Formats: sequence, structure tokens, C-alpha cells
Amino acid sequence: MSYEEKVLPELLPILQSNEKIDLTKNLEEMRNFAVPPIEKSVNVLTATRRIKESELLVKIYEPKNRQNSKLPAVVWIHGGGYILGNADGDDGLCECFVMEVNCVVVSIDYRLAPEHPYPAAIEDCYAGLKWTVDNAEELKIDASRIAIAGASAGGGLTAALALMARDRGEIKIAFQMPLYPMLDDRNVTPSSYEINEENLPKAWNREANEIAWKMYLGNNNSEQIPCYAAPSRAKDLTGLPPVYTFIGQLDPFRDETLEYVARLAQAGVPVEFHLYPGCFHGFDSIFNNAKISRRARSECINALSQALNIKAQ
Repeated sequence: MSYEEKVLPELLPILQSNEKIDLTKNLEEMRNFAVPPIEKSVNVLTATRRIKESELLVKIYEPKNRQNSKLPAVVWIHGGGYILGNADGDDGLCECFVMEVNCVVVSIDYRLAPEHPYPAAIEDCYAGLKWTVDNAEELKIDASRIAIAGASAGGGLTAALALMARDRGEIKIAFQMPLYPMLDDRNVTPSSYEINEENLPKAWNREANEIAWKMYLGNNNSEQIPCYAAPSRAKDLTGLPPVYTFIGQLDPFRDETLEYVARLAQAGVPVEFHLYPGCFHGFDSIFNNAKISRRARSECINALSQALNIKAQ
């Protein structure tokens, strides 16, 4: 069966796209690629804050007409293969979480590789999470109801952040949502070979993944990669917060996600997982109005609402 037959019909335009993933291009040019502007919600207030003694920026989204009661929070981590993206690119999704889950979202604008290889990104994410907890009173959030979430590289950082928070013992996370996460630098699973430049040149594939991992890991020895860089390398998954995740069946991260989910379940961590046939990496972002994308987003909102003890809107 050809890949044109495997991809869901509503997602087929990816195969006709003129743009293919090419990380050998000028990175700065790719980073400056204009994302179509979204119409800002009049019901969401947005502010950007710089964390003291740091260059790290966090972007805060909250309901405009919120009551005085404390709200739960979602610490959001954007994707981009650890080398692309920024907090602004997920404005629409963060606003959606605010309106549908009735929460505060703190989005972390972490440093990117290769200029800032591991551990810059994960340390930024931890700093952003700790800032959120330390400023819970000012932000009017309930520090006992904080979830961490992200997609792709942001999903990998979410999984790594859960491990780091457990091990450092300073912060208790209520829930984690690492969506189609970038977990394993080794690139040796069947799906990592299956989803390649020849089969899916216009979506994230094996070749793009190899380049991005090399940029992120820098000079780290391949035999000494810590789990905070590549969570699939974690030996112990016990004591982690409950998990919700999903992935497309045509995603190179499919098998590493399946393995990680199975290991979480074996370690006694509550897990909910969805596999979407005919869907490639980032389908919900690339075609965010497709029926399957709306379904995936709805499932995420339900999972967050239930985990943070909120009645779904």
C-alpha cells in the first residue's frame, strides 16, 4: 500500500505541498518563516514576563472575566525538534485551553539548539515550572493542580520535566500530557525507519529527526545520554504523574511512544493513550481544522479537565 493510500483523505494535502522538511537549510530562515496570524480571542488576556535573573520569557494566558477563585494551570512547552519554534506559535492552542478547560496557561519560551544544546531547554522548562509554582498566589492558581504539557519536542521536554521534577523533589506535578513526544535519540525503532524522506518528505521523518537530535545533544557521548535529554533512556518510570498522550500511526515517533506508554503502565503510572490511523507527525497542528484534529484536540481538553478536577465546559 502506498503512503497516499495510508494517509487520511482529509490530510492528503500534505503530500501535494511544495515544502519538504529540510533542516540543512539556513536555520534562521526557517525560524523566521511567518506563521499565519490568528485572530486573538477577546475572552483571553495575554502577558509576557521575564523571569528574574534570567533571559527566559514566559507567556501567560488567562480568562478575561475570571472569578477570584484560584484556577488550575497548564505549563505548556512548544514543539520544533528542539531547534525551531517559539511560544507565540502556539497562541491559538493555549487560548483554546484557557477557554475550554478554564485554566491559566504558562507557555515557556525556552532556548533552542544548536546555539543552546542540552541541557539548556530542559533547565529553562524546569525554571519556568518552578517560577509558576513560586508565583502561584500572584497568578491566582492552585499549585496543587498544575499540569505540564507539550507536543513533539515539547512532548519530549514534558516527559523529561516530569522525570526531573520527580528526582529533584521540589515540585509535585498533578498531570503530564506529552503529545507525540520526541523521546529517543537512537532512532532505531521500526517506525523511525518506516517514516522516511522517501515515504513522507513533507512531514517530520527519519532524516529530519536525526539532524535535530544531533543539534540538540551537541557533544554529548551517545552512550552517556541522560534521561532528561532523551526520556526513553530512563531506567525507572515509577512515581511519575498520570499521563495522557496520542500519536499518529504514520509518525516516526510511533514505536518509541508505544514502548514508553507500555513501560509507564508497567511502572504503575496511570496512562491514557490514543493512536490515530492515517495521521502523520503534527497532523493536528498542520491541519488544525480537520475533523480528526478537532477530535484529537477535544480528547486532550477532556483529559486535562478530568485530571485537574474541572467539569468540562
